[in-house]
Amino acid sequence: MEKTPTLPADDARRTRSDGAQSRERLLLAAIRLFAEQGFARTSTREIALAAGTNIASISYYFGDKAGLYRAAFTEPSPGCESNLHAFTATGVTLRETLAGFYGVMLADLKRGDLARLSMRLWFREMLEPTGVWDEEIDNGIKPAHAALMMVLGRHLGLATPDDDLQRLAFSLVGLAVQLMVTRDVIDRINPLLLENDAAIDAWMARLVDYGEAMVNAELARRSAGAAQPITKPRKKKA
Repeated sequence: MEKTPTLPADDARRTRSDGAQSRERLLLAAIRLFAEQGFARTSTREIALAAGTNIASISYYFGDKAGLYRAAFTEPSPGCESNLHAFTATGVTLRETLAGFYGVMLADLKRGDLARLSMRLWFREMLEPTGVWDEEIDNGIKPAHAALMMVLGRHLGLATPDDDLQRLAFSLVGLAVQLMVTRDVIDRINPLLLENDAAIDAWMARLVDYGEAMVNAELARRSAGAAQPITKPRKKKA
């Protein structure tokens, strides 16, 4: 019985490496073209040509055009849901929690042009929805938001979440989203603020300061409200 031929070790490694590079080229080309043109107006042939590979590679690595689009939308930015451990650990300070949270949310800022293209792809999906954005909300954003609510409630000493805790969580997220959404505006006004990793780290440190102040303000508001005596409304004189 003949043995199945195997590649020499060096050739096998080279084949795996070439495959990974082909997949990466397809993914990068897809991100750029989908961001510029949208899902419907971008063909698989166009993506393969831009990536310098054959169209069959799309089927091999991603299944079909929809699978490639989903990968382009989700893979460059794994998101908070993939790194919940970075900010949900018990026994840590509020600052450590916020540092972990913003570190995860803003990690993509250090990826340069890829971060810009990914954000534009997200905008494109919101304007021309394919259903992937709804999946991201249900499978990514909701779990991450629930985790943030849990740790904020723990730091505030709340037994159950309420609407004000929701507002606080969304406001903390908004500090980071503003950087991602208005990156082009920031670069036009003051490009030094996000010009390199050190500048991004400095901004993240400030976000920890701002976030801590917001949480402490909410704690003070709740404490003041609890301390206020409950008075009955005065009856109007007849």
